[in-house]
Amino acid sequence: MPSKFHKVQKRVNKKKGNTTALHENSRDALRLRSAVARDDRVARLGALREKHNEPHMLRVLHFHDVIADDQEPLSDEKVHEAINSYLDRDNETLDDLRAERRPGRPPNPKQTLLEQQRATEQREYEYGFWMPDMQDANNLAKLKEWKGEWVGLGQIKFVRVEKAGRVRESAFPPKGGA
Repeated sequence: MPSKFHKVQKRVNKKKGNTTALHENSRDALRLRSAVARDDRVARLGALREKHNEPHMLRVLHFHDVIADDQEPLSDEKVHEAINSYLDRDNETLDDLRAERRPGRPPNPKQTLLEQQRATEQREYEYGFWMPDMQDANNLAKLKEWKGEWVGLGQIKFVRVEKAGRVRESAFPPKGGA
């Protein structure tokens, strides 16, 4: 996306010639400053949005990798195996962090963060784990064709799978427990 600053700078250069000769408080200097501020704000908000969407992308990417070779929809047991493999993805890192820690020392902040994340995901699994519907053949084909972009996730159907076995439809992007 072209930045607003370049458009404004081009317009001012066309009118004035050289932007270094502008008066500090002129209209053109004000336009240039506001265009730079807008570009910074847009970039900051875009980075914040990507950071917010990253956990959902990583989750869908994991399930995309799980079905890489499967052609038919997954059974209930395979879905629960895939969820458990996702939940256990950081076990080795946690074990290493626990082993590194000397007795009597507080846990590493990274270890604390991973344990909290794990507890949150375990709780989510109890009440409904958000994931792509891997038991629908059409949805499985869409998930296989997914290119790893946030925009492409709108075409995929998502469900919430409870540990007890109940499956219910969900929305994209996930909103709380719906």
